Amino acid sequence: MDRYYQEAWDELTAPGAPFAWSVTDVRGVPTRAYDTAPASMAQLWAGSAAHGDAEYIVYEDERITYAQAHVTVAALAAHLVANGVGLGDRVALAMRNYPEWVLAYWATVSVGAAVVGMNAWWTGPEMEFGLSDSAPKVLIGDAERLERVGPHLAALRAERPLHVVAVRAAGLDLPDDAVHWDDVISGAADGAPALAVEIGPEDDLCVFYTSGTTGHPKGAVLTHRGAVSNLLNLAFWQLMAGSAEAKAVAAGEPPPGSDKVTGESTPGAVLAVPLFHVTGCNCCLHPITAVGGKLILMHRWNPETALELIERERPSTFTGVPTMARELINSPDFATRDTSSITTLGGGGAAVQPDLVQKIEDRMEGRPSTGYGLTETNGVITINAGQFFLAKPASAGSPCPVMEARIVGEDGTDQPTGGHGELWVRGGNVFRGYLNRPEANAEALTDGWFHTGDIGYLDDDGFLFLVDRAKDMVLRSGENVYCAEVEAAIYEHPSIAEAAVFAVPDERHGEVVGVAVVLLPDAELSADDLRAHTRTLIAGFKVPEHVWFRDEALPRNANGKFVKRTLRDELVGTPTAG
Repeated sequence: MDRYYQEAWDELTAPGAPFAWSVTDVRGVPTRAYDTAPASMAQLWAGSAAHGDAEYIVYEDERITYAQAHVTVAALAAHLVANGVGLGDRVALAMRNYPEWVLAYWATVSVGAAVVGMNAWWTGPEMEFGLSDSAPKVLIGDAERLERVGPHLAALRAERPLHVVAVRAAGLDLPDDAVHWDDVISGAADGAPALAVEIGPEDDLCVFYTSGTTGHPKGAVLTHRGAVSNLLNLAFWQLMAGSAEAKAVAAGEPPPGSDKVTGESTPGAVLAVPLFHVTGCNCCLHPITAVGGKLILMHRWNPETALELIERERPSTFTGVPTMARELINSPDFATRDTSSITTLGGGGAAVQPDLVQKIEDRMEGRPSTGYGLTETNGVITINAGQFFLAKPASAGSPCPVMEARIVGEDGTDQPTGGHGELWVRGGNVFRGYLNRPEANAEALTDGWFHTGDIGYLDDDGFLFLVDRAKDMVLRSGENVYCAEVEAAIYEHPSIAEAAVFAVPDERHGEVVGVAVVLLPDAELSADDLRAHTRTLIAGFKVPEHVWFRDEALPRNANGKFVKRTLRDELVGTPTAG
């Protein structure tokens, strides 16, 4: 891309450098791994005790320091051990983004058990499936989740013992042997215990369930090596990008935005996505804890509340999905709130449309960033940020040092630079497989290469461009129409707040393009005007034939992604505009 990028990359990954890597054998697969990586995330938690009285968690009017967190974690860890939890066991967490989720996570990790991240939006039967599938020894849940799963607990406990710890559930009818969180930690003593178990890189860290659209979700089993690799990938990109920019400035070639100056801030993040997925846990909780930062939790997403928190708490980052970043800068409160502390506005979970990259750059002192990855890769595969994102706003970024990437065509052959195909990746980040799903593992993994299901290509600089999900495209008269491309064109219109493109059955073409649109407040736009706009940016066969305007926000899953199947089922067959 430029020589400063390559110079910074080479310096940081050279033998003996902080991000040097070697190839090691992982489950019989040659795998890139960082030479200096700690053996487990438990070591990271133990080290965070050094941050002492620094604030760790902020939730509404609650504030918890690192020292206080370690006392609580130690008490809960002792309780878990007393209830038979040890190396290789599992503990399920079922609650919204409460401070207790974070504390229970580290307590579980510190005794060598794996966290099962239960989707807080699951119904009772879905929770029953997840608990039966993952077989945890302990369930730690809040009142709402325990109430949902209550009718199913007897059947679950008939299969195997399941101890229940209730969080913020005063007055809720619980099993006789259940305990309340406050009772567990009430006798906590000062000090954090030394690690009682030897935890290795290939031991399980957590089980996060993928948000499938059909059938039961699959539990992706993530290891300590995978999470540590992701953490170091995030640190690498931040240092590499800063070094490359400094080199360019010193050479008298400052890139756009390098003269920006952000306001006073503290290391920390407003977290607007769930902790039970890798974006919230691996890509926010882990790095914040590693640097002794402040994690600011939200009861539920609201852009105005997020702006208030940014102004009050002065965090350095905001972690959400692109739709949230868009809602932040489109909020009527944006101009009245001080967001100067934000150095990075980013996240993941979906592609960042090119127009949003420039809008963040234009409207904020902080820089835009994105990370592309999946649950199965513990977080990021590629990162794009700052001047690199501005130079290639349509790119997901370059694969991180310990991630090999290849583009595989429909015939199974590797594609040349610029050739489209499915992205396969291999490296320290990749999960060890789906829980209890040998057939799914055989389909998803080939000699350690994970089939992402995403269609894309690599350019001459090795930067990844995603075209779409393999199954999220419109096949119109034999022509592939990639939904992300159409959405990017639609978002170029200044009246658009939200847009989701999907396939609509058509007798003549097989499928045609449909879109559900939400306009910004007080904006006006007709279907014909929208088509005329997109027709100037993309080929005619990609222009939406069906346009639905909606007054309410588009439906999303727990990751914040639009649920296109729900939209399609709801809208197809109803009148469209124009």
